[in-house]
Amino acid sequence: MTPPHALQPCAPNFNMARYCLARAATATPSKTALLVYSDPGASQAVETWTFADLERAVLQLAAGLEALGLKRGDRIAIRLGNSSRSGLMFFAAIAGGYIALPLSDQLTAPELRSLLEDSGAAVIATAEPLADDTVPSGVRVLTRADVEAMLRHPAQNSYAATNADDPAFLIYTSGTTAKPKGVLHAHRSAWGRRPMYQGWYGIGSEDRMLHAGAFNWTFTLGVGLTDPWAVGATAIVYTGDKTGDKKPELWPRLIKATGATLFAAVPGVYRQILKYAAPRPDDFGALRHGLMAGETPPPDLIGAWTLATGRPLYEALGMSEISTYISTGPGVPRRPGAIGRAQPGRRVVILPVDGGTVPVPPGSEGLIAVHRSDPGLMLGYWNRAGEDAEVMRGDWFIGGDLGAIDADGYVSHLGRANELLNAGGYRVSPLEIEAVLAGAPGVSEVACAEIEVRAGVRVIAAYIVGQPHAGLTGDAITSFAAANLAAYKCPKHIVFVDALPRTANGKLKRSALGASGSAVR
Repeated sequence: MTPPHALQPCAPNFNMARYCLARAATATPSKTALLVYSDPGASQAVETWTFADLERAVLQLAAGLEALGLKRGDRIAIRLGNSSRSGLMFFAAIAGGYIALPLSDQLTAPELRSLLEDSGAAVIATAEPLADDTVPSGVRVLTRADVEAMLRHPAQNSYAATNADDPAFLIYTSGTTAKPKGVLHAHRSAWGRRPMYQGWYGIGSEDRMLHAGAFNWTFTLGVGLTDPWAVGATAIVYTGDKTGDKKPELWPRLIKATGATLFAAVPGVYRQILKYAAPRPDDFGALRHGLMAGETPPPDLIGAWTLATGRPLYEALGMSEISTYISTGPGVPRRPGAIGRAQPGRRVVILPVDGGTVPVPPGSEGLIAVHRSDPGLMLGYWNRAGEDAEVMRGDWFIGGDLGAIDADGYVSHLGRANELLNAGGYRVSPLEIEAVLAGAPGVSEVACAEIEVRAGVRVIAAYIVGQPHAGLTGDAITSFAAANLAAYKCPKHIVFVDALPRTANGKLKRSALGASGSAVR
């Protein structure tokens, strides 16, 4: 029985790609679905896709995947960079009944191999050549040329007859372990995003959504593509110049030139626009408001943005396991000190930190929990059934965020119960970074934490205890990190310390790291 006030489940037979594409492709086939820009000063997009074009390409790619002899549920790793092909392949894999696995092109060779092994990927579509020792035995490699050939496939598949609870895509997050873990989402997850439409975006079919992220980032795949297409709106993505550079000054120009009505980005992008672009209200054309998620913003960011641009900025809290579920929006005014309210239809409560399934009274602190009936909630962690049990408490999913809900339903975010770091919108486990840096020559011990380098700007710092007479330098640690970690995981500051702060029981006191050690290098 569906709990009172919960989101209604989607139909049992449900394909996420069909939900996002088929309706608009039938009703408004010639309407623009996607615009891709590579030059912020250009008057025209380098790629323009109608909904009919988009559906045709996705189903051609799905036919090409089927021609490889793949089985339903096979994992399709996608490493096609910040290109429309990343988005097309993502939806093609889902349309065909396979499991899409989007991967960052910043991953190092060891990281990439580890994820391919853990996921059991059958195929990897890659924009750049991969060394033989990067690809596990049995994984088929599709080059950029292979993908382009598949886009010319003479046949088009129909959408696979998937069920709502069948797996659709797999994303890797650092979680609380030393190695990234896969979060498996069902086809119903797209239906579970519906509360965002009015609870956060205020989106309709005539909107034009510009997302500041890249095609291969799950934030973009969800907020920038999945949701606009599901309501028949136009998605806009800027890929950057040949170096991928995205200077903050370009965003106001791009918003105005593209006629974007909605703009989505992590808080750092808004902060940089304010600092480097000196924006004014008439710089933003048809923009109604901004959308922000991915990391905790500086306390004064929303007010400063609204004052400078004359537009609201709506914040949301989410996680890989459910996407965003608490937010402000056109119908939910901002309240200082709060993120917003649970989106319409979502059941969100605060549970005691030390156990139990009875929500605490309004205003009391505890763990933010979401009811397991939410269709946006993950199926579970990939091959980690034990960790599934750890995040479920009765009928409630607990993602590790601390908070409180007031009598009006506004939620205050009070940090993390675990110690995840936030690097430009990516959740990163300090254990993952520490496990890598511990292998650097001359390192005896290492611990990582966030530090505030200036007002509202936090970065990852590594605290290093060197072996006697090792002669370690910050450059040596930085180079080792760059060779073994994705760029967004690399510490921005290296601090050499004589010892790591620990409790009487010998446990690391991560909260005390900022007060320890010598000069930051």
